[in-house]
Amino acid sequence: MSDPSAASRPVQAVVLAGGQGSRLRPYTDDRPKPMVEIPGTGTPIIGHQLSWLADEGVTDVVVSCGHLAEVLQKWLETAELPVSVTTVVESEPLGRGGGLKYAAAHLPHPDQPWYATNGDIWTRFSLRDMADFHAERDAVATLALARPRLPWGAVQTDGFGRITDFIEAPPSTFEINAGVYVFSPEFAGLLPHRGDHERTTFPHLARERRLAGFTIPQGSYWRAIDTAKDLTEAAKELAALGR
Repeated sequence: MSDPSAASRPVQAVVLAGGQGSRLRPYTDDRPKPMVEIPGTGTPIIGHQLSWLADEGVTDVVVSCGHLAEVLQKWLETAELPVSVTTVVESEPLGRGGGLKYAAAHLPHPDQPWYATNGDIWTRFSLRDMADFHAERDAVATLALARPRLPWGAVQTDGFGRITDFIEAPPSTFEINAGVYVFSPEFAGLLPHRGDHERTTFPHLARERRLAGFTIPQGSYWRAIDTAKDLTEAAKELAALGR
């Protein structure tokens, strides 16, 4: 018996892999950020992402390249990939929103929904569940939301101002944009040709109540790899999880 919700789940995705990765130097001196490997994982970040997308039913991926694009393109051409990959390179900087619009124009099914992910995210959770959540809310765009651990220890106090406990690297009380998305077909038409969609398109959709937020399930791993410290921490965390 077929699953009726499966028809609204994307089979295509965009990976935004064009960032400079300046805070990850020297790892990004000779490769783009998504080509950096977390020690012990045996694969670059983008390799993990493509495997995850394939496991979630994606068949076609557009990779938006920028910094050291040729290094990423060469790896994609020679690696054994679980999905069909097309690469695009902006001839001039278009900004995050413009770059996303440009990449989306190369998706094979413009009349169907699509996933997108930032190229520096290491995570695993059910994209199928996120797509169902998106469809149930009739959203134009859905953002995955995470509660990152704070880089500092926290202090707990009682009502009288006495310290009762110290908590090492607690999760944030706020949810943040986790850099993973589900978009309806019409979303691409709302993106700016140049500029940042997070300052234009997202606030517009939020005012119209057409922007949804899907909280990554508790126990699912998520980390953005922005700095050398993130690489070290991710290696420890993934080793502890046996991944």
